[in-house]
Amino acid sequence: MAQDKTLTCRDCGAEFVFTASEQDFFAEKGFTNEPGRCPSCRAARKQNNGRGGYQQREMHPATCAACGVETQVPFRPSNDRPVYCRDCFNQNKNY
Repeated sequence: MAQDKTLTCRDCGAEFVFTASEQDFFAEKGFTNEPGRCPSCRAARKQNNGRGGYQQREMHPATCAACGVETQVPFRPSNDRPVYCRDCFNQNKNY
């Protein structure tokens, strides 16, 4: 049976309780690591960065090699490979 644990937040340094019921939930989900952030720091991180902490990707302008439409891609295009808009790419994924 799990018992409450006191942990220290890696962001703010505050102590917080990792309850027995939270430990059971983590085990049920297959999580092996204890939380590193207190509940308020976890909530702030999710609100600032979206779910999972991912940041928005930088987009670069490009011209589709198939239809000529101006588009945005999540990588810096180079002249040695063609770039396709989403529609053209999805129509023929053999590019």
